[in-house]
Amino acid sequence: MPEHATAHPPRRVRARAGVAALAAAALTATSLTVLALTGTATPAQAAGLSPFDISGRGADVPFVEHEAEEVAHTGTKIGPDRYYGTLPSEASGREAVTLDSVGEYVEFTLTEPANAVTFRYSVPDNAAGTGRDASIDLRANGALVKAVPVTSRYGWYYGGYPFNNNPGDTNPHHFYDETRTMFGTTYPAGTKIRLQVSSTAQSPTFTIDLADFELVGPAIGKPANVLDVVTDFGADPTGATDSTAKFQAAVDAGRAQGRAVWIPTGTFTLWDHVVVDGVTLRGAGPWYSVLGGRHPTDRKRAAGIYGKYVPGGGYSGEIRAHEAGGPSRNVTLRDFAIIGDIRERVDEHQVNAIGGAMSNSVVQNVWMQHTKVGAWMDGPMDNFTIRDSRILDQTADGVNFHWGVTNSTVTNTFVRNTGDDALAMWAQSVPNVNNSFTFNTIGVTILANHLVTYGGRDIKITDNVTADSVTNGGGIHVANRYPGVNGPTAVSGTITVARNTLIRNGNSDYNWRFGVGAIWFSALNEPIQNATINVTDTDILDSSYAALHWIEGATSGINFSNVRIDGAGTYALQVQAPSQVSFTNVRATGIAQSIPIHNCVGSGFQITQGPGNSGWYTPTPYCGPWPEPRWGGGPTDPPPTDPPPTDPPPTDPPPTDPPPTGGNLALGRPVTATSSTQNYVAANTVDGNAASYWESANNSFPQSITVDLGTARNVDRVQLKLPAGWERRTQNLAVLGSTDGSSWTTLAGSAGRTFDPASGNTVSVALPAGDRRFVRLTFTGNTGWPAGQLAEFEVYGDGSTPPPTNPPTGNLAAGRPISATSHSDVYVAGNAVDGNANTYWESANNAFPQSVTVDLGSARPVSRLVLKLPPASAWQTRTQTLTVLGSTDGSSFSTLKSSAGYTFDPASGNTVSIPVPAGDRRFVRLTLTGNTGWPAGQLAEFEVYAT
Repeated sequence: MPEHATAHPPRRVRARAGVAALAAAALTATSLTVLALTGTATPAQAAGLSPFDISGRGADVPFVEHEAEEVAHTGTKIGPDRYYGTLPSEASGREAVTLDSVGEYVEFTLTEPANAVTFRYSVPDNAAGTGRDASIDLRANGALVKAVPVTSRYGWYYGGYPFNNNPGDTNPHHFYDETRTMFGTTYPAGTKIRLQVSSTAQSPTFTIDLADFELVGPAIGKPANVLDVVTDFGADPTGATDSTAKFQAAVDAGRAQGRAVWIPTGTFTLWDHVVVDGVTLRGAGPWYSVLGGRHPTDRKRAAGIYGKYVPGGGYSGEIRAHEAGGPSRNVTLRDFAIIGDIRERVDEHQVNAIGGAMSNSVVQNVWMQHTKVGAWMDGPMDNFTIRDSRILDQTADGVNFHWGVTNSTVTNTFVRNTGDDALAMWAQSVPNVNNSFTFNTIGVTILANHLVTYGGRDIKITDNVTADSVTNGGGIHVANRYPGVNGPTAVSGTITVARNTLIRNGNSDYNWRFGVGAIWFSALNEPIQNATINVTDTDILDSSYAALHWIEGATSGINFSNVRIDGAGTYALQVQAPSQVSFTNVRATGIAQSIPIHNCVGSGFQITQGPGNSGWYTPTPYCGPWPEPRWGGGPTDPPPTDPPPTDPPPTDPPPTDPPPTGGNLALGRPVTATSSTQNYVAANTVDGNAASYWESANNSFPQSITVDLGTARNVDRVQLKLPAGWERRTQNLAVLGSTDGSSWTTLAGSAGRTFDPASGNTVSVALPAGDRRFVRLTFTGNTGWPAGQLAEFEVYGDGSTPPPTNPPTGNLAAGRPISATSHSDVYVAGNAVDGNANTYWESANNAFPQSVTVDLGSARPVSRLVLKLPPASAWQTRTQTLTVLGSTDGSSFSTLKSSAGYTFDPASGNTVSIPVPAGDRRFVRLTLTGNTGWPAGQLAEFEVYAT
């Protein structure tokens, strides 16, 4: 193939005051390529930005980064593409170069002297999922330097969370890995360094993403008065034997004698983690002193350095005697690498590079790679710092401050290719307080978020640069989500999000089936209402979907000031939950949709505008189907979908058909509410489906819902419904009527109305007969949930009567009441009878068995079920184990089909048909006990047929 040469400068390190010595060693002033920040010059086009284009933010790193697609090569450029599951979507900048023939190469020209390289690559997995090993030549000015081993052993995961190594489970992802090597000499600027294919026998292709070149200094000399793990304790620097016991003896002696412990140059095998307390463990540098290894039979044991666990703290697994009595204190870990051998994700395994609990401790200049998590810290613990480090190629998080971690920080650290949140704080059960993530640079994050605080008080996320989030998360996330984040552990105090730059952040969530914003807020567990969240001086560039996003519960106290939004694949604001937000000097350009706000919660999203705003506000937001994203550097023709209208919909549309002359006068009519939560919008109350419902903002009575009958009609009764499977509750509500929507008359005074599943969760309220065009319900209380709730708002008059309860022919379950033993997030049981195979029910995770039951309204002949999962290819093949039961009274159930595994395959539409013995049943139940694709019961459509 012809050579492709592009004159793009390489990516540079960050320079800021106070680091002149490092900057001078790594850069020349004339070659620095940067992007100006908010408040200065206009930024370069965001589509091609690297995190190292940003000056004054992010980490100081000792390397110069070159993107493969921007240098000379004879391969094939892939991308740009941001769709999850594609090879370019996980590449830095969403582009890379694939080499598939002998002699093909990528050639980098050094702009600074270098004696080492780390390059990011992908080779295909083997058919068994155990990994493919190969090598690629490293050449300098044409001459062979060495053959560098590459492998797929640490990439290529499959199936549903937490994933596996079975290629037959489809859904491949986490394609890339990184390797490093030293040249053996220093090459000057101008040297041409090639990665070149010498054989395709071991691997048919080699995809090169980028290369980081650096000038590694000599090994650090052994300090005086240290204990040496080799000469004093007999550790094996060749790695041929297990040195765990020798290291443990060394650090125990170091503590007892008050002396530091020295790791000389070498590669040391550890079959278990070493527990440290009150000691300094230091090495000759992360390129020289390397710890690795994993127990050959007990796979939950592997190389790592851990503090002692705190009794009753964040770690609830087995605690051995030498691991107890934490937190450890006064620990320093510095100048070495932990490069593990973790090839799968098993959350119970303690196979992290650093773990346990450490107070008043520092991790400095430590390279963490190929472990499960770089540093998972289980508190309570205080005053812990990670700085000047690198965290690469993790199967799960980069760092997680879990359970009562306080006054702790990660700073000046580079993170790339994590399999879950890059830097996270999770205040499970015990508050996290006054922690910070500052001056970090984060590259590709495969799953979840670059930076996140789940709960926490007085948290700071400042001066970071993030790029390329792939799925199920965004750039910065502030949330009351995940277990134990509520009450005293919830988001509170002042949350400072300042001076961050987000590049190509946000992505499509393959569970939700819509985009996640670059900065997003969730109040799933409880409202965010006791915090001030200040987002200031921040640049949000080339977002893959929305720039800003609210979902899963009400939030308040959020303030945006001096924020630039430059490019968004869908909207500036994506509003799926009520919030109170202020905007000052928030400027947006390059928003893909002509209506820059998607808002289906109406007035529940309250905006306060200060001066200087532009480009993002509209008084008439769009609410409708999700559009396909349009990216500055992405595909020009994404998969077609129905786009939103170019003009905003009218706020009070006239009826397209005359109002009905009888029956439920409110069916399908325009309806509004003072607020709504998540996707439980007012329109659900007039859709004829008692399984869908409206829910107001929580903890915010009074709330109202109003239906417009289109013209004045004689009204004498309302019938109100909740989903049939809900428990008993009493709602305090009043009924009002109006002919003009302005002047209202009370038709039924405020009173407690009891919804009881024994009577179908239905309440009928008689009204004085009279003409009304508008009918309103005002809610002031609910004993079952702190919000107004309503599944169907039915209005009768003109002699009309409620419709019969007999269900339809065809799919007997369509629109019928349905209940489940549990559900996760917004994946409620009603989704399984809504006729839309793209929505679905999901039970609580890791809690089998689970059941879902549909009420057909009366005993009906039943002989067949059709079960569906979403047909999209992201829903990979899975087998769910389930039993089918039937009942005529909802109390006594008989087995119609014994427990068996049913395979849902996207190749056949993710549909399963189950014949059952013919007979009359009113209630049909599925009991699920297993799922190979996700640890929960899942169902998009639950269809029941007579024939």
